[in-house]
Amino acid sequence: MSSIVIKTPEEIELMRESGRLLASVFAMLDDFIKPGVSTLAINDKVEDYIVNTLQSRPASKGQYGFQYVLNTSLNEVVCHGVPKADELVKDKDIINVDITLEKNGFIADSSKMYVMPEASPLARKLVKTTYDAMWEGIQQVKPGATLGDIGSAIQHYAESRGYSVVREYCGHGIGREMHEAPQVLHYGVRGKGTELKEGMTFTIEPMINQGGAKIKTKKDGWTVVTRDKKLSAQSEHTILVTATGYEVLTLRADETLR
Repeated sequence: MSSIVIKTPEEIELMRESGRLLASVFAMLDDFIKPGVSTLAINDKVEDYIVNTLQSRPASKGQYGFQYVLNTSLNEVVCHGVPKADELVKDKDIINVDITLEKNGFIADSSKMYVMPEASPLARKLVKTTYDAMWEGIQQVKPGATLGDIGSAIQHYAESRGYSVVREYCGHGIGREMHEAPQVLHYGVRGKGTELKEGMTFTIEPMINQGGAKIKTKKDGWTVVTRDKKLSAQSEHTILVTATGYEVLTLRADETLR
C-alpha cells in the first residue's frame, strides 16, 4: 500500500457527500430486503438506485474482476458473498449487505446487517454485539490515538462476550481509491500501530463469528465462510479523524451517534 493520504478540507467535503449518498442507499433497502427476495434482486435494485437516482458509480463493480455492485453475505458467510438469482432470503436469515459508492472521484464504503423476522435470539445477539463492537472501535478514534487502540477495543468487546474476531480481513484507508493505507485491524494492542492524525479517512468493519475464528474461501473464489458453519456478522462505516475525535461519514438516519 502507498503512504497514508491526509484529506484536504475540500476532499473531506466530497467524501461527506459520498457518505451521505451511500447512507441513503441503505434507507432505500430497508423496506426491500425481506424473506423471499433474491440476493441478485438486491444487487440490481442497488445498482439502479446508485446509477440512475444518485447519479453515482457503484465502486465495487469491476473491482478485482467482481461483476456485481455489492456483497450479500448470509448466515455463515463471513464476507464477499456473491449475489445470485436463486438465492432467496429466508425467514430465519441474517444477511450483511456491503456497498460502495463513488461520487466526484471519492469512495464511501459501508455495510449493514438485516435480520429477518424469525431469526433466532442467538443470531440477533451476534448481530447486536458486532454492531456494538464496531462502535467500540469508532469511539477510540481521535488524533494521537493509535490503530492498536481501535483493534484492542473491538477484540476485547467481542471476545469478552464469547465471540471470535476474523483476522484475515480488516478495515482500510479510503478516498480516491477503494483500498488505501493504512490497514485497520480489528484486534491489537493499545498504544501500538500507526498514530491517527486529523484528515485520515478509513473504514472500521469487524467480522465477528459465533464460533471459532477460522474461515475458508469457497470454490467460487469469492465467498468466505466460517469453517465450523456457525454464524458470522459484520458492521462497517467510513470514518474521518477530526481535530477533536471522529466523524462517521456513512452514518444512517436510523442510527444514533455514540
